[in-house]
Amino acid sequence: MAANPDEIVSQRPTLREKYDNYIGGEWVAPVDGGYFEDTSPIDGSVLAKIAQSNEKDVDLAVKAAWKAAESWNKSSATERSNVLLKIADRIEENLDMLAAIETWDNGKPIRESSLVDLPLAVDHFRYFGGVIRSESGESSDLDSTRVTMEVHEPLGVVGQIIPWNFPILMATWKLAPALAAGNCVVMKPAEQTPISIHALIEVIADLLPPGTVNIINGFGPEAGKPLARHPDIKKVAFTGETTTGRLIMQYASENLIPVTLELGGKSPNVFFDSVMAEDDAFLDKAIEGFVMFAVNQGEVCTCPSRALIQENIYDEFMERCLKRTEAIVMGDPLEMTTMMGAQASNDQYEKILNYMDVGKQEGAEVLTGAEKFDNPVHPNGYYIKPTIFKGNNKMRIFQEEIFGPVVSVTTFKDEAEALAIANDTLYGLGAGVWTRDIHQMQSMARGIEAGRIWCNCFHDYPAHASFGGYKKSGIGRETHKMMLNHYRHTKNIIVSYDKNKLGFF
Repeated sequence: MAANPDEIVSQRPTLREKYDNYIGGEWVAPVDGGYFEDTSPIDGSVLAKIAQSNEKDVDLAVKAAWKAAESWNKSSATERSNVLLKIADRIEENLDMLAAIETWDNGKPIRESSLVDLPLAVDHFRYFGGVIRSESGESSDLDSTRVTMEVHEPLGVVGQIIPWNFPILMATWKLAPALAAGNCVVMKPAEQTPISIHALIEVIADLLPPGTVNIINGFGPEAGKPLARHPDIKKVAFTGETTTGRLIMQYASENLIPVTLELGGKSPNVFFDSVMAEDDAFLDKAIEGFVMFAVNQGEVCTCPSRALIQENIYDEFMERCLKRTEAIVMGDPLEMTTMMGAQASNDQYEKILNYMDVGKQEGAEVLTGAEKFDNPVHPNGYYIKPTIFKGNNKMRIFQEEIFGPVVSVTTFKDEAEALAIANDTLYGLGAGVWTRDIHQMQSMARGIEAGRIWCNCFHDYPAHASFGGYKKSGIGRETHKMMLNHYRHTKNIIVSYDKNKLGFF
């Protein structure tokens, strides 16, 4: 159940002065004693000091995880299911508090963290808590004397590296299936948004056997790298930018362990002329679908950051889309009326502003935005106005992931050209298709090279639908029950009932 908007209070949550690592069920100070400051993008203030870990801390966490694995790896599906369902209940009970911390740490509006992110996290824990109980074994007779069985076993201890755009939800995407499959976890949250995970752990710690989940804070080179290349880690799951994903894959290859990589995107959002055949609810939905680039301040791997609009409806359709975009309410992210919050960090803020300069220098036309937003409530925060450029697909703003509230718009003549433009990218994570023609919908959905195609919708993330990329957008899948096998070995057992030898020797 989602939070009651009337119960959300715009106030700073109570936080610890510092957050240590969480190892073996205890809060443990970093071995070398280092800490760094975590600041809120809402107002630039320091939220807390965070443990700055290195390979020594990673090693402690891995050892603690393997100690817990002695029992958790052998636990029953019923036991694991019950733990996950209790975690879901506990998150739901503390939803408003967790949402407020998520907003202060990340900058996203409270309406998204409380009405979307946290309810989705709850649902994902319940999904994997249920699906692990629904599995049945697979066996078959080879002949009258032999049987083959496919048996699933947990990998043991896995490493997970979480991005900063959806701190709790992306942690859930990885944590729920890993625990359901019987693994113990060493997790590194993003250094930009580490507090949300700790708040979650504080809420659910008593439900988990000590060492089942371990949290290591710190920066990529110091903590992420030793985690990915640790000889006792049996799999690495990473969500983040493509360049870092390459490094993670390289580190994991040293031990020949599997990786799951959910990487960057440059999602096309294609609008065919039939969307304007009638002035109705569907057209209104399609306009909202265009403006979905502003969800989570555009800090979404699947952000519909390329809008492809059929040329014969461009003027009329864009007139409506511009009005809808310029109606986006900015202000205090802790107010339920605020639609778009702060960019997650100063680094990201500066990166987005730089890309806006790039777009202007390339000759792209600024239709709206392309400048910072001076927030009267929080003047020291990192706010940028939702931005629409018009240009062509060869421009950098069309080809490179900006990860901000920026959409680059171009036109197309027909379905063939739309498909060519949609696929003219290094990425293949998500895409949107908007049409009243079911045949066109299916043709485009099958033709676009991406792992998730939204048809007449966008930004829908159900737990029981697989998510992942084509091309440079990643390897493997998140969500859906198929993800369990990303966290398990498959062992084949052949049993012979024949007492007689084969006769070779």
